[in-house]
Order: sequence, then C-alpha cells, then structure tokens
Amino acid sequence: MTRSEKVEFKGANGDLLAGRLDRPNGRPRAFALFAHCFTCSKDVFAAQRIATALAERGVAVLRFDFTGLGNSQGDFANTSFSSNVADLIAAADFLRAAHEAPKLLIGHSLGGAAVPLAAAQIPECIGVATLNAPFDAQHVQHLFAGSLDTIAQQGEAQVTLAGRSFTVRRDFVEDLVKHRPAEVLHNLHRALLIFHAVKDQTVGIENAKLIYEAARHPKSFIALDEADHLLTRREDAIYIADMLSAWAMRYLAVESKAPPQAAPGTVVVSEAGEGIFPQLISAHGHLLRADEPVEVGGTDTGPGPYDFVLAGLGACTAMTLRMYAARKKWPLENAHVTLRHEKIHAEDCAECETKAGMLDRIQRVVRLDGPLDAEQKARLMEIADKCPVHKTLTSEIRIDTRMAGA
Repeated sequence: MTRSEKVEFKGANGDLLAGRLDRPNGRPRAFALFAHCFTCSKDVFAAQRIATALAERGVAVLRFDFTGLGNSQGDFANTSFSSNVADLIAAADFLRAAHEAPKLLIGHSLGGAAVPLAAAQIPECIGVATLNAPFDAQHVQHLFAGSLDTIAQQGEAQVTLAGRSFTVRRDFVEDLVKHRPAEVLHNLHRALLIFHAVKDQTVGIENAKLIYEAARHPKSFIALDEADHLLTRREDAIYIADMLSAWAMRYLAVESKAPPQAAPGTVVVSEAGEGIFPQLISAHGHLLRADEPVEVGGTDTGPGPYDFVLAGLGACTAMTLRMYAARKKWPLENAHVTLRHEKIHAEDCAECETKAGMLDRIQRVVRLDGPLDAEQKARLMEIADKCPVHKTLTSEIRIDTRMAGA
C-alpha cells in the first residue's frame, strides 16, 4: 500500500512548481526524483505507474511538472533544457530540506538527457536511470523541425506537440546544442541503468548505444521489446519498476548501514534503520532481510519472522525427503512443501495436551512428484516428521537470553 501527496516548491526561476510524492506507508528505503518527457507532465502514465510501483517496493518518488507545464506556474516559452536541469536541482533541494536528498534520478525521454547533468550537482545521488532517452538534447528539434527557420528568423514560433500549442523561442533551440552529453556521461561517476524500447519510433534505439558507449562502468542496459516511446503499457511500467528496484538496491545497500557479520554457526540480526520492522540478517555468509506486511505497519521488504520459521521447516522437510529418497534410490522427482501458521484455541485441538488458551498450529502439505508406489509415498510421509527442524519445533526448547558484554 502506498500514498501519494501533493507538494509544491519553488523552481529555478522562482515559480511555484506542482509535484506529487509517491511513498510507502513506512519509512522509505530511499528517495528518487523522476523527470518526465518533453512537454509532458508529472501525471503522464509512465511517471505515475513507475513512481507507484517503486513506492510499493519501498522507494519514495517525487515527480513534478517542469516550469510552465501541467499545474506548475511560469511560462513554457521562457524555459530551456538548462532551466529544466535547474528545476531538477531545485526539486532535489526541496527533498533534501523536507525529507532527504534523492539517491536516484530517473529520466524519461528528454528528462533522461537532463538527469545526468542534474546528478553532477546532487552529491547524494548514487544512481541514474534513463528511459527511452536521446543521447543528445538537441534530438528534440525534430519535433518542431518545420518551424526552425521561423524560429531563427523571427525569434520564436508556435508549434503543436501532442495536440497542444507551445511557443518555442530561439534561446530554447540554441540552448539544446550547447551541452556535451559524451563528456557529461563519461564523468558521471554514478551507476547508470539504460532502458530503451527496441521499436521506439520517436527516439531510436541507437541513442541507447551512444549513451552506453559514452558512459563508464558501472553501467547496464535493458531492452524493452514491445514498449512504445511513452511507455503506455502497464506491464512495461511495472517491469521497469521491478528492474529499477532490484538494480537500485544493489547500490543503496552500499549507502546504508553496514550489514551484520555472523561467525560460522551463528545468525546475527540487526535493525536496517528503515523504520520499526525491517531487519538485516546475516547467516552463513548470506545477507537476508526481514520485515512485516504493510497491513500491520511494515514495508514488506522481506519475509516476516514466522515466514522464516515456516521456510526453515519446509526447507528441512524437503532436504530430508530428498536425502532419504536418494539413499533408497527411489524415483522422487520433486518434494513440494506448503506451510501455513496460525493461532488456534487449545480447546479446538482434540489431540493437544494443552486444553486452555491459544496454541500455534503449523499446517504442512507435502506433494511428492515422481513414479512412486503407495508404500514409498507412505514411508516418505513418515520421514517428513523426522527432519531435524521438525524435531526441534516439537520438542522442549530452551532459549537463554543475556545482554551482550554481560
């Protein structure tokens, strides 16, 4: 579950800019800034879907209307590519003052050409993602190519883009050609992720190649096979958000507190520093996360404590069945274990010794795949109850707790 808040802040020229902050219910893992496409708005489908999907994954996203567009104040005719970059920096300043600075910058189309320039002036930024972005900002000139002579001779012209009329001035056109994208990308010093639609008819796929070649590592490219330029398909927006989230967490983990380190034979759990529930778990050299679902106040960034209990029992059951079947050379193809935990009234459990209060009940369903006969299946079901974790959970358990250093 996420929430979307209206926000306002002053842009680079002092105009009031309208934005939306899409965020998870709990404390965000990080904040991101989304730059929309040329003459679009913060409410374009791709911006809405990607921001919402990232918020569902724990990343708060600020999307806003550039000066003179959407619900923001100002005159589009007085803007330029450089002023868009300056608006992005103003948005980052707003986030820094109100919450925390954005660690991720995401740009769609011309916004994708703007975010590398803005990142250079946002020291907290650790990652930049571009979506169907042109290599060079002057690429947008083709949208009003028929008016370029008029703009050059008269200083401005009315152009129609996506059914809307805009005034484009000579300063805007001249500003587009002054930037050096290859140099900017080469000196980005941030992780870069490039998304591009293979069939993009507005900004060709060759632009992604130029961006990738100009940038230095770490850099990654993901092709969008069926997407269009504006990313109007819901499944494309969700796919981008999934990939963005997975990619971003790799770098955000470096920025967050150091994960716990567990010695062999121990498990160490420490708070992730992201609210009440998220925890970092170190076990046998593996780093895991625990959390709680959104409906109980968590941010759903990992399984809950009881999920880990069930996972341990399920894994142990399947391992034990596999070991036994292998030793007997039985044709077990797969052991599939489904588990569920619930609290029940003791009085509802006829076979339980305890007759008052509440009890924990784990329901375990074992599916045995393969050409096993009835006798083999019956024996394997007996073996399921003999896995070590099962024995631990059904025996008397003593937990000794003491304060560290005591």
